Amino acid sequence: MKAIRVHEFGGPEVLRYEDVPLPEPGAGEARIKVEAVGLNYVDVYRRKGQYSSQLPFILGSEAAGMVDAIGPGVTDLNVGDRVASAAIPGAYAEYAIAPVRELVPLPSDIDTRTAAAVMLQGMTAHYLTHSTYPLKPGDTALVHAAAGGVGLLLVQMAKRRGARVIGTVSTAEKARLARETGADEVILYTQTDFAAETRRLSGGTGVDVVYDSVGQATFEGSLNALRRRGSLVLYGQSSGPVPPVDLQILNTKGSLFVTRPSLVHYTAERAELLQRAGDLFAWIRAGELTVRIDTTFPLADAADAHRYLEGRQTKGKVLLIP
Repeated sequence: MKAIRVHEFGGPEVLRYEDVPLPEPGAGEARIKVEAVGLNYVDVYRRKGQYSSQLPFILGSEAAGMVDAIGPGVTDLNVGDRVASAAIPGAYAEYAIAPVRELVPLPSDIDTRTAAAVMLQGMTAHYLTHSTYPLKPGDTALVHAAAGGVGLLLVQMAKRRGARVIGTVSTAEKARLARETGADEVILYTQTDFAAETRRLSGGTGVDVVYDSVGQATFEGSLNALRRRGSLVLYGQSSGPVPPVDLQILNTKGSLFVTRPSLVHYTAERAELLQRAGDLFAWIRAGELTVRIDTTFPLADAADAHRYLEGRQTKGKVLLIP
């Protein structure tokens, strides 16, 4: 089969499209014929070596497709079933092996491209708004990268929870998209100090929560945008990791809270995984959640897809198609 492998850490050019042996499922596993792969910033972190990985490895974790083979002891999946997951190791491939407990059966009216576009980013937006900082009516949230893959879903879910949403974006086109998705206010951070503008828009008090996937470039501003005893939810680092910080700053800025969550800790139990995915599928089916697929790339062009993602060109989800 064909797959994208990483033999050394570095830029997009280290992504190699090559032949690898077809994997066989072990006990409790299934082999998936991959139909669509979700591109995520965690793939960039792994490619660069910011997340530990043993070389060489096949990149990727989010995909949807059809069960092609099952291993010993698997009783709740059959060959031919359609499934999706945010935890398929080596998803950048024509076939991939996954633990059955990580696979979510797809409803008949959810296509595999939509599923691959929503599993990781959709469940991320779900846990951020429902669990990490459970939004309630009357809250105000600042959402960075509001026109990105997670951002567009996060805005919609925050509005479902009754919150007022302020988004940050880099261009006028992305501002339009964020507003169309439901953002109440949008700040072009390339033209305006987002922390000062957020305080102005919140009547000088600051927001209840900041959902920050950018990291290094926005961390200090995000703290400055919070109200007293507000929460900074740092769930990514697209601009680089946040350097060590003196925790006394949280005191001086108003007894603030900071957390660095991960999806794996919010889907560790299968019941929780199925509940979050089930909510997403139900909202999509009811027309209450819009999943925007920005563009697709052939699997062979994964390096170009990474350049597109890192160039901050995305306006929704990017997929790789084997």
